[in-house]
Amino acid sequence: MDPHESDGNDGTQEGHSSGGAAAAVTVGELLAALDATHPGARLHGDASASAVPLRSVTHDSRRVGPGTLFCCVVGEHADGHDFAAEAVAAGAVALLVQRDPDPDGPLRSVPQIVVDDVRAAMATAAVEVYRHPAERLRTVGVTGTNGKTTVVSAVAHVLSAAGRRVEAIGTLTGARTTPEAPDLQARLAELVSAGVTDVAMEVSSHALSLHRVDGVVFDVAVFTNLGQDHLDFHGTPEAYFAAKAQLFEAGRSRRGIVDVDDVHGRLLMDSAPPGHPMVAVSVADAEPVTSTVTGSSFRWRGRSVSCPLPGRHNVANAMLAAEACAALGVEEDSIVAALADLPVVPGRFERVDAGQDFGVVVDYAHTPDALEAVLVAARELGPGRVLVVFGCGGDRDATKRPRMGAVASEHADVVVLTTDNPRSEDPLRILEAVRSGCSGDPVVEPDRRAAIAVALGSARPGDVVVIAGKGHEQGQEVAGVVTPFDDRLVAAELLASTEGPS
Repeated sequence: MDPHESDGNDGTQEGHSSGGAAAAVTVGELLAALDATHPGARLHGDASASAVPLRSVTHDSRRVGPGTLFCCVVGEHADGHDFAAEAVAAGAVALLVQRDPDPDGPLRSVPQIVVDDVRAAMATAAVEVYRHPAERLRTVGVTGTNGKTTVVSAVAHVLSAAGRRVEAIGTLTGARTTPEAPDLQARLAELVSAGVTDVAMEVSSHALSLHRVDGVVFDVAVFTNLGQDHLDFHGTPEAYFAAKAQLFEAGRSRRGIVDVDDVHGRLLMDSAPPGHPMVAVSVADAEPVTSTVTGSSFRWRGRSVSCPLPGRHNVANAMLAAEACAALGVEEDSIVAALADLPVVPGRFERVDAGQDFGVVVDYAHTPDALEAVLVAARELGPGRVLVVFGCGGDRDATKRPRMGAVASEHADVVVLTTDNPRSEDPLRILEAVRSGCSGDPVVEPDRRAAIAVALGSARPGDVVVIAGKGHEQGQEVAGVVTPFDDRLVAAELLASTEGPS
């Protein structure tokens, strides 16, 4: 089993339990590395245990193979020590433990490296077993509440246009925003073996708090913004910001690119370690900024830029990506040229066009700040009304629900509340929490397809309908059951059918 902690995304992590280590690290070599970063690490086993070779690392007993180090992570819902015997039976040759999982049984013959915190030590173990793959790559790590996916996608596109072999890692490439440490290090090792030169990846606050990116020193760290999210995990906004701020410490990145239009970006600039290069980005420096349904234009480093992403929030995202690529040595003219043909990021202000005389936009916005940015951007697209369809996910930060309702009421002319992955919670209770923050009289339609149909059927020529919350997602989770549901496909189907506007 996988005793993983929860993250901002859903589903089971798709990991890589093998991959890319050139020569096997021995248990003894790993112990020495662990002892340097996790004092007190010790080995249970006979003298021959130190010579045992390790070829892969995992914390999921279902993905153990020959030569695996199995990490007995103590999670929120499960304890990896309880699956140690299953892992050994599947081929694990050593265990990383916090306690002896089998004091009197046959596991005593398996080398056990004992540490105080398996989750923290697991990252070091993965870095060692996969031979420090990040050191053989140019790396960009992007953190922040909103915009991470767009910035990572833009960075990857610009670097690729400049002739680099690039890989993006994030919300669109896996079930978690940032993979667990063994999966991440295995993937980086595979990329090195495949000849990849640059990696742009999203770095979530969960990843920083749960040691997923320990051992990676990013060449460039990017901060987008900080809004309200994940307080169910972090507890307070201060703890949430502190988690993200770790990425800008000297031991985690070599330079920072920061959006200073956000107050937390200014705090990061003010608290940067001495000698740590930091670049401030502000949309104020991009004026004049224009935004239409087909994109935006602005100035960057004295150059005129056209970008197919609408909205001032996307101008900020494009500027952050441009600065990150410049920091990696890409020529400014090449950056400007690449920004002009950025691909649409799935589910990020993605238009649905079936020939209707009003705009339809699908966006992943699921925080108050993100929803506000998208609705403001939609307002800029024309003189018509803005209609919004959205809900809030279950089993996640509940404190943001009334704020989401308030933001929708302030920035949209028509508000339609519906479900958005209620998971184990009662959808009607979630809707009532969102409605409590609304002013006026929003439409409440729990069936998401019907809610989208209501909004489309109410749209007039020149209006913009924003379908928010799920973006690129292709499923809807209700009471533990995931059924196919893609806002983009549903909207297109409704627009083409009698269910939509006539």
